[in-house]
Amino acid sequence: MRKYFFFMLSFLLIGCGQNTSQNINDAAEAVSVDPALEHGADFSGVWTRDNGAGARAHNSSWSWEIPDMTPWAREQFDVHLPTFGARAVAVADTNDPVYECYPPGTPRIYLHPFPMEILQMPGRILLIYEYDGIMRNIYTDGREHRDDIGVTWMGDSIGYWDQDVLVVETRNMRDDTWIDREGVPHSEEMTVIERFQLRDENSLWIDIEITDPVALNTPWVTSQAYRKTDWTIEEFKCMDNVSFAAWEDQILEYD
Repeated sequence: MRKYFFFMLSFLLIGCGQNTSQNINDAAEAVSVDPALEHGADFSGVWTRDNGAGARAHNSSWSWEIPDMTPWAREQFDVHLPTFGARAVAVADTNDPVYECYPPGTPRIYLHPFPMEILQMPGRILLIYEYDGIMRNIYTDGREHRDDIGVTWMGDSIGYWDQDVLVVETRNMRDDTWIDREGVPHSEEMTVIERFQLRDENSLWIDIEITDPVALNTPWVTSQAYRKTDWTIEEFKCMDNVSFAAWEDQILEYD
């Protein structure tokens, strides 16, 4: 089909020389990108967390206060043994799924101190997280959430542009991930809304709203900030729990 198009374009340009400029304009218009696939802002590049930008998130959770959890969630929370926060335990004693090399899920991935790269293409945005080489597709071509697959680690993400703000809705996430690094649980009914916006060409702000009728009595509203870097995303793969424990022992024994 593509060869046929260029053959016809060449024929028009050669055979109708007096109308060459008009032919070029017509051809360009015919192959232009569908406006529905265009982007409202350019987030392309490598971004790292900007802890001094005033975002609500901190190193291990989305706020300094515990969210308003349902009795079901509180029961789950009480048996989770995180390595961060007021209830932190040693790596050898944790039951945090990431120490078994499972993906952290959405939105927890943003709490891990690794950069991410954003790539934009018509109708789609690709997030490449350095943490464990995780990739996440956000489709902006007008599609609905998929109904032909089960729950996944990072969820099913679709988005749309509100002028220069990218609004993303993520659903269908496995309930064996934690929302944060301090053990807050969620159910498969969780929905995450993210709003990406540039504050300037080197500053990215993400407003995040987490809702879950099974786990949260009220939405957990937070934010995360990033700054652009000239870094390259490097290879990083999860180590097993024994390696984490050995690393922790070295830190504790360091003189």
